[in-house]
Amino acid sequence: MTAASHPLSSLPDAWRGQAAPPLADGETVCAWLELDLDTELRYARGALVLTETRLLAASADAPGWRDWPLREGMRLALSDHAGVVAVELVDTQARLALWRTTMAHHAGAVRLADQFDRQLVALARGGVAARLAPACPRCHAPLPEGEQDCPACEAEAPVENRGWALLRLRRFARPYRGRLLLGFILTVLSTAATLVPPYLTMPLMDDVLIPFQNGKPIDYELAALYLSGLLGAALVAWVLGWSRTYILAWVSERIGADLRTSAYEHLQQLSLEYFGGKRTGDLMARIGNETDRICVFLSLHLLDFATDVLMILMTAGILVSIDPWLALVTLLPLPFIAWLIHLVRDKLRHGFEKVDRNWAEITNVLADTIPGIRVVKAFAQEKREVARFREANNHNLAVNDKVNTTWSMFSPTVILLTEVGLLVVWIFGIWQIANHHISVGVLAAFLAYISRFYLRLDSMSRIVSVTQKAAAGAKRIFDILDRVSSVPEPAHPVPIGRVEGSIQIREATFRYGTRAVLRGIDLDIRPGEMIGLVGHSGSGKSTLVNLICRFYDVAQGSIKVDGVDIRALSIPEYRRNIGVVLQEPFLFFGTVAENIAYGKPDATRAEIVAAARAAHAHEFILRLPHGYDSLVGERGQALSGGERQRISIARALLIDPRILILDEATSSVDTSTEQEIQKALDNLVQGRTTIAVAHRLSTLRRADRLVVLDRGRIVEQGRHEDLIAKGGAYYRLHQAQTRQLDPPGSDSDNTWDGDDEEQA
Repeated sequence: MTAASHPLSSLPDAWRGQAAPPLADGETVCAWLELDLDTELRYARGALVLTETRLLAASADAPGWRDWPLREGMRLALSDHAGVVAVELVDTQARLALWRTTMAHHAGAVRLADQFDRQLVALARGGVAARLAPACPRCHAPLPEGEQDCPACEAEAPVENRGWALLRLRRFARPYRGRLLLGFILTVLSTAATLVPPYLTMPLMDDVLIPFQNGKPIDYELAALYLSGLLGAALVAWVLGWSRTYILAWVSERIGADLRTSAYEHLQQLSLEYFGGKRTGDLMARIGNETDRICVFLSLHLLDFATDVLMILMTAGILVSIDPWLALVTLLPLPFIAWLIHLVRDKLRHGFEKVDRNWAEITNVLADTIPGIRVVKAFAQEKREVARFREANNHNLAVNDKVNTTWSMFSPTVILLTEVGLLVVWIFGIWQIANHHISVGVLAAFLAYISRFYLRLDSMSRIVSVTQKAAAGAKRIFDILDRVSSVPEPAHPVPIGRVEGSIQIREATFRYGTRAVLRGIDLDIRPGEMIGLVGHSGSGKSTLVNLICRFYDVAQGSIKVDGVDIRALSIPEYRRNIGVVLQEPFLFFGTVAENIAYGKPDATRAEIVAAARAAHAHEFILRLPHGYDSLVGERGQALSGGERQRISIARALLIDPRILILDEATSSVDTSTEQEIQKALDNLVQGRTTIAVAHRLSTLRRADRLVVLDRGRIVEQGRHEDLIAKGGAYYRLHQAQTRQLDPPGSDSDNTWDGDDEEQA
């Protein structure tokens, strides 16, 4: 039996040999699923194996293999909640078995269930089901017929860069094409001017110096003429060189600035989904370091490369015009140098891409630890963070060493070839003079040109390194620019007008990756109504808020505001009607006034003060050293949590939103501070459609309606008193927190545990 037809060939290596399922003769594996949780949700190895006639299972809870023969009415039911996938084997009467695994194996569970259904249908028809396409052992995606490599996993690998990323910069250069043309003309002229002095050395030696050495008097007028030509050429080359360097540097700086602005502007247009999978340090490195590297390449190295190319072409033309055979010998090393450049180019490119990724990891460590320095010091983890930085730095050093090994061998080899080429020219030139084919002045001119020629050749060889660095950086920038937002702006947005605040949610479904978070949500919110969202952690409260703000788009269904689907509205116009107060308010480095006016930069000082008064922030602001002009520090660290929260409420009040989102606005402060914030919130919610996600029930006492979510579905709606009387899900939530917070014999403070899932 061949390996391909072996009954266990499709299983992972870990489930072959002694751990293999006991298969009968002729029985083969149709599908399988690895498990990593037991029934108590502890990490443990297990497996489900489907054959043509039965389902086998191995788990830590039950030693050995159990099996269930396939029969009509059986079904594998899948469900997921809070990052755990449940796989149930059921028939028409009862549940036969239950297994659990993490979301990492969700795709494999779906494939197993699909093959299970296909197998049952085939058995009912008296046959064997065709197997699903082989799956990738890493991501469980179907593999193309005859292929062993997974296209989905290959897509995650760095895309090979052929240098086209640098050519894509031409759209940023297009607005400056006039100055670029002028710079190119100046480059040609300045290069030509630098080639004049070696040409003048030929008659200077043959007509002035060698005749004097042979006993003739020096022709001072002729000598002065040639020397004046040398000085004039040097001055012209200096003026032209300065002009072209300034113009091209001016252009390259603006191209770099435009590239930076475009990348940052496009980054701002992307949805939260993109930022959820990226590190802050990596994005900072791309927009900062990479654009700076491209700018240096355009302003210095590319200019030098253009000059080198022109110098080599012009020099080659002059050499051929003076003596073709000597020129042929001079150009002999060129093919070997070109072959070397081709040889090391790919190695350098891949090496520099790795260097960029590792440098981004170093930046990530800095971006994590510097803003979180209070946490680092609070838990005395300075040594740990230094070790983490040292590890990233050493990894970066190792990658750089590999690149430098390649580069250190390349550059000396080029120099060796040029030195050998110069020696060959000397030998051939002496032979030509001995046979009276050329004069000493011609050889001197050749040697002067050759010294410049080979100098430029060596410089051109070095451009390989900086070009590959710039190409790697351009690729990382265009990775951002090519990214399409998952929350697109409509091509023809519907005019929004004045928002009344009614919200209609119909069959809204949403998934984070493979995890279903919301399932068929139906909810109507009247203008000016205050809705409280409650439920266990992971029930989908913050996700629903994110969908209403259109930070994400629903996978199915719709969300309408005043009868218009929000996907048809202009995103900036729509969000100007939404005010958001988060659990942990974010303040920018700047003054108190600037933070309050963030959503309305043109607000007057009177409007800012009025918003602060309504948010009960005016009194503590006046106690600050410079009042409204006091700096709040990075992320507002100069203020307490309650003070930051009241400034964020003032920020929301200033824009006068029609729809208000309160996401755990009082959960992270003490009771006395909560009372101050609650007064501010009372001013904020008046006359606005309000959706509140709350940890403490006091925030929701004035809610017109409470909406209870469980596992992504609405299970109850109503007022606090009605839901308590009903004795359902809300009642159980309320009682659970009451038991946690109140000591025996004390009165309840009417709070409940409503922590939500982390926002993506």
